[in-house]
Amino acid sequence: MDWDHLRIFLAVARRGQILAAAQALSLNHATVARRLNALEEALGEPLFDRRPSGSTLTEAGERLLAVAERVETEIIGVAEDSRARGESLSGTVRIGAPDGLGTYFLARELGLLQQAHPDLVIELVPLPRTFSLSKREADLAIALDPPEEGRLVVSRLTDYTLGLYAARSYLERCGLPENEEALAAHAVVTGVEDYAYASSLNYASRLTRWSRRQFRCAGVAGQMEAVEAGIGIGILHDFAVRERDALVRVLPEVGFRRSYYLLSHPDTGDLARIALVRRHLARRFREERARFVR
Repeated sequence: MDWDHLRIFLAVARRGQILAAAQALSLNHATVARRLNALEEALGEPLFDRRPSGSTLTEAGERLLAVAERVETEIIGVAEDSRARGESLSGTVRIGAPDGLGTYFLARELGLLQQAHPDLVIELVPLPRTFSLSKREADLAIALDPPEEGRLVVSRLTDYTLGLYAARSYLERCGLPENEEALAAHAVVTGVEDYAYASSLNYASRLTRWSRRQFRCAGVAGQMEAVEAGIGIGILHDFAVRERDALVRVLPEVGFRRSYYLLSHPDTGDLARIALVRRHLARRFREERARFVR
């Protein structure tokens, strides 16, 4: 089977459109369609249900996807082994992570790892979204909820806690709430519910049920800055506020405990550069576990 045809098949499967796959591969749209047709003719059955809105895998396409991903991994592994003989690790590893964790912990940790491996390119994508490892949107991903299905290797990194915080300047201006009901007299800073991409992010209602004065920000970093600027009281990650003297914990009886999970694809987890980053993350979370739980 022609690897070039499989490469095109994978691009279409991951992007859901022939045009998008052609752009990603720097090929002509007609070339991609022609090679895809040749692959289907060779196999004797359609691999995609092609519609104007996009291309979705058929049952035969789903079967081929698993095979094609293993072939891709083997080819990458051979090339990587050849480069690594007598040399330091090289290549790119992309890590998708929640924005709070990425900004306030992973940026430093992964930056230090890259310093130790100058030929390794590490891409940290700290965004409020989920990442598809099967579509190669990332090589590793850190999730808030463990996946319920899919061919993924899942390991629990650590629990973490969150609490209510306010800036000293805000408390001097508006006073300290004595209980949850007293939040009705205060402004609160929360996330945007429509952009909550995981069920474990469902703690904002603890504030909004009391206060009508609300400032909502979809990003964790934005919420942190708003609370520190004295906009209102917000729910923040305990590990992210440890070194911020301007912030004060309020209503300590109100707290939340969640978990981070490390996800990897079973077909790429043994690649040297990805295995290195995975081991580094597991070790650093283990060493810093006390930092994440108040």
